[in-house]
Amino acid sequence: MRRYSSRTFLLEIVMVAAALVFVFPLWMLISVGFRSSADVARNPLGAPTSLYLDNFVEGWRSGALGPAMVNSVIIVVSAVVILVVVGAAASYYFARSSGRTGGRLYLVVAAGLMVPFQIGVLPLYRLFTQVGLAGNPLSVILFNAGIQLPLTVLLYTGFMRQLPVEYEEAARVDGATSWQVFRRVIVPLLLPVTGTVVILDGIAIWNEFFTPLLYLGGTGNVTLPVQIYNFAGEYGADWGRIFAGLLLASIPVLIVFFVFQRYIIRSFGSGLKG
Repeated sequence: MRRYSSRTFLLEIVMVAAALVFVFPLWMLISVGFRSSADVARNPLGAPTSLYLDNFVEGWRSGALGPAMVNSVIIVVSAVVILVVVGAAASYYFARSSGRTGGRLYLVVAAGLMVPFQIGVLPLYRLFTQVGLAGNPLSVILFNAGIQLPLTVLLYTGFMRQLPVEYEEAARVDGATSWQVFRRVIVPLLLPVTGTVVILDGIAIWNEFFTPLLYLGGTGNVTLPVQIYNFAGEYGADWGRIFAGLLLASIPVLIVFFVFQRYIIRSFGSGLKG
């Protein structure tokens, strides 16, 4: 039996400290969200003595969190669908291309990861204004789909390169076209990496603040982070509503994560079996 050493004790202290670092923000989120603003002002770090739900009720009704959440869901779902369809189709070409053109195009797309998205915000804003998409959620959908496409292509291409080509060759022997091979053979095998794409891209787009603020600010199409930001006024902030809104905003993210977590674990951990 191994003896309990001082090294083990120090490791346990470090682990407990790391756990507290991650738990403390969650504690503050719950504590402030379920207390009135006056109670928070008296004791910011205190615990709620009762479930004060007015922050959620007023935030949902007068704070327009409901329509903002619907707008966020529409934008995230639309952008993720575009990313999955376009990213998977483009990655199939990159993964199976043996010529120089495919390799060069792949490098061009992958290089998009190194370009800060802030560079294209204002030029694209002018373009969307000229074509009549200013204040339209479609502008944010297209912008986020373009920004997240390099990462999506990188994930799909790396996964497809591990797929045995024998599956595709067998389907072509049976008379399947390239489209049929992609739709009936490749797409079902992409479920693990698709779960990863949905989670990573979905969370990034859901939490996006700057672009919706610039493109949709002042309209009824703002997203949830922008609407929560409106609870902070010039002379003060309604911290109860802000933290209640953050709690509501985290619920869809947790639902999506729990639905797709087994796919992301399979994608990162087990790879392809069979």
